[in-house]
Amino acid sequence: PKMKEDNCLHAALICLGMLYYSHALTTEKLNHSRPSLHGHHEKGKEGQVLHRSKRGWVWNQFFVIEEYTGPDPVLVGRLHSDIDSGDGNIKYILSGEGAGIIFVIDDKSGNIHATKTLDREERAQYTLTAQAVDRNTNRPLEPPSEFIVKVQDINDNPPEFLHENYHANVPERSNVGTSVIQVTASDADDPTYGNSAKLVYSILEGQPYFSVEAQTGIIRTALPNMDREAKEEYHVVIQAKDMGGHMGGLSGTTKVTITLTDVNDNPPKFPQSVYQMSVSEAAVPGEEVGRVKAKDPDIGENGLVAYSIIDGDGMDMFEITTDYETQEGVVKLKKTLDYETKKSYSLKVEAANVHIDPKFISNGPFKDTVTVKIAVEDADEPPVFLKPSYIFEVQENAAPGTVVGKVHAKDPDAANSAIRYSIDRHTDLERYFVINAEDGNIKTTKALDREEIAWHNISVFAVEVHKQHQEAKVPVAIKVVDVNDNAPKFAAAYEAFVCENARSNQQFITISADDKDDSANGPRFIFSLPPEIIHNPNFTLRDNRDNTASVLVRREGFSRQKQDLYLLPIVISDGGLPPLSSTNTLTIRVCGCDSSGSLLSCNAEAYILNAGLSTGALIAILACIVILLVIVVLFVTLKRQKKEPLIVFEEEDVRENIITYDDEGGGEEDTEAFDIATLQNPDGINGFIPRKDIKPEYQYMPRPGLRPAPNSVDVDDFINTRIQEADNDPTAPPYDSIQIYGYEGRGSVAGSLSSLESATTDSDLDYDYLQNWGPRFKKLADLYGSKDTFDDDS
Repeated sequence: PKMKEDNCLHAALICLGMLYYSHALTTEKLNHSRPSLHGHHEKGKEGQVLHRSKRGWVWNQFFVIEEYTGPDPVLVGRLHSDIDSGDGNIKYILSGEGAGIIFVIDDKSGNIHATKTLDREERAQYTLTAQAVDRNTNRPLEPPSEFIVKVQDINDNPPEFLHENYHANVPERSNVGTSVIQVTASDADDPTYGNSAKLVYSILEGQPYFSVEAQTGIIRTALPNMDREAKEEYHVVIQAKDMGGHMGGLSGTTKVTITLTDVNDNPPKFPQSVYQMSVSEAAVPGEEVGRVKAKDPDIGENGLVAYSIIDGDGMDMFEITTDYETQEGVVKLKKTLDYETKKSYSLKVEAANVHIDPKFISNGPFKDTVTVKIAVEDADEPPVFLKPSYIFEVQENAAPGTVVGKVHAKDPDAANSAIRYSIDRHTDLERYFVINAEDGNIKTTKALDREEIAWHNISVFAVEVHKQHQEAKVPVAIKVVDVNDNAPKFAAAYEAFVCENARSNQQFITISADDKDDSANGPRFIFSLPPEIIHNPNFTLRDNRDNTASVLVRREGFSRQKQDLYLLPIVISDGGLPPLSSTNTLTIRVCGCDSSGSLLSCNAEAYILNAGLSTGALIAILACIVILLVIVVLFVTLKRQKKEPLIVFEEEDVRENIITYDDEGGGEEDTEAFDIATLQNPDGINGFIPRKDIKPEYQYMPRPGLRPAPNSVDVDDFINTRIQEADNDPTAPPYDSIQIYGYEGRGSVAGSLSSLESATTDSDLDYDYLQNWGPRFKKLADLYGSKDTFDDDS
């Protein structure tokens, strides 16, 4: 049926086009005598040019129906010039948009045909140019003229919505006509021609809950009191139809999902009227007893419920809190329970919505109540002290065994077991106290000192005799009461200074006292001088009656040369019962002061030295000190440089060290006292042998050019080589060293070097050569080489 309707529509449009074309031909005939805007040139008889008005085109625009699917090309229109006499000498030419491709022209008749199917939605019109030219010469007979071919619309595009699916929310229980959402469709057809683009909206699915406005596409609620708890989501189908919704129009649809949002229109309700719970009497405060829950079908903040206890004999013993994650009321223990006192409690619990919507207040009340019965269960309880804590007093220095106080506990159970007491020794490490296990009397074990520990905090345990695991603990604070057993003393180690030029009755120091006893046995302090020096001619004391005293000068004219130090005894008494006193000594130094009383010097020796030394003497002392420092620096510098000896010895001088021997060696045959291999140490052969009797200042590196001796070198050659190296080494001073030999040996050809034997035995040896060995061997030369000289003198 739709195909037939489209064919009928196309036929009707073709008829309209033919009528329009006939009207255009009639207009051409009527306008045939109308002068053209362009002139046609002809020659007159006398050779002058005559001007004739050109006949204009008889058209200005054509129409063609889109989507034409007929077998023959569509006739768009016909072009005809007023100069066309029909003899075929005029040729019509078409150019412009689509010329030759979409539009073709019969160059003889001027008929224009459309060779392709046109779509107005792709292009609504075409601009073409027509011109009449001479067929033989192609000379333009008329200026080119533009005309427009408009594509005439047909209803070939259905409406389309902007979105395939829409989602919208609307509160539950909204009034009828509440706007939910607006849907919009568009039609690609020409809105200015016919009703092809005139849309009408209608609802296909979703009735009777929702409706849609036909012209605007606004969806509204159609039923009152829609309940989210009954149905939360609705699916609506909306149709948009063109041609004003009439038969034959094209249509499009879209889906709209509408969700009802929650409002607080339901009060909370308990599923039962009574809750039964139980709790042990041993439960501690804060422990959970049980839970209740009121159901609210609303969600989010509309379903929040708060719980409270509004009545019952257990309001002081229990409390209820809200668990917002589970929406439950948590009943907790508020105070300790006692089964023997009360065995059950009753509570009235209320559950109420937190947020209430005023629009639905008439649906209230938005709360509910329930009864909670709690049974207390008996438990084996530990002993209970009659007091939560104890405070006792005992005087310090009380005799050991003094009773401090008594604690008492009992078994709260019906059995009423006997109780035993003990002290937690972690709280009484010094074991100052002991407790009677039977009656709980606490006594001292030693004398107490308040000044050492003023308060003793101990803990006492109470346990049942037959159930040792049931115990209780109570803190006991013992105050040591002060007695006056400490005399007052100076608050600090005072040292006073008095000027030589001090005036009579001038105050030069204020002193205070300190007492270790409590304030009742301490201040106020009384200051005085001992009776034997109360008439002291130098100083006097004044009690300021504020626990301080001032020391004053009684006379004038002190002298450091005569006496620079005074010791003043001061008696301090406290206000205790009985009062105690002590004598404290104040040290007073005599100092030199300027006219304003500022101290200059308190040293008598410095005073005398200043009077006896002149400026010149001080300069001389400083000069001597400087000279000594210069000498020390020069000595250290020369020692570090280690210069060569100033005395130049002859080449044959012996530069060996003088060695003191405790035992005489045995010569070359002595191979038992030492290891001869030591002289052939490879380290000594190939490199520097460090000296063990001194600490060298820097390492002496072997000089190049010295040939290292092989391991089989002769000992005599090795020693000579080392002696030569030592003589030529400027960094090796002649340090003395001690060599100890444990065995002298026998058969030494060198003989004995002992000075004792030489002194008692005549020898034929000549020691005069020692005179040539230099000052180092002068002592030996005097001992051994002067015998003849002495004989000659004698």
